[in-house]
Amino acid sequence: METTTRELNQRTAQVLARVEAGETVTVTKNGHPVAILRPYGEEDPPVFSFRTDPMGVDDNAPTFCGDPDLSERTGEHLSGFGDD
Repeated sequence: METTTRELNQRTAQVLARVEAGETVTVTKNGHPVAILRPYGEEDPPVFSFRTDPMGVDDNAPTFCGDPDLSERTGEHLSGFGDD
């Protein structure tokens, strides 16, 4: 089956019902294919409800381990807050 993006927008439930029934649907925009909807299978990777690694791996990114000792600097930055 082939459908346009507009038709998919207006009839999403019907299109997904056909996919669920085993049909593969090609979605087109301005006559060009942009997506293929097909039934989810066991060979597919798991789907997470959130992005697991949006930035990718960056070995140069700083990492923080343990609790930093900020007691030396609190006086200069917090003077006037809560002091009697």
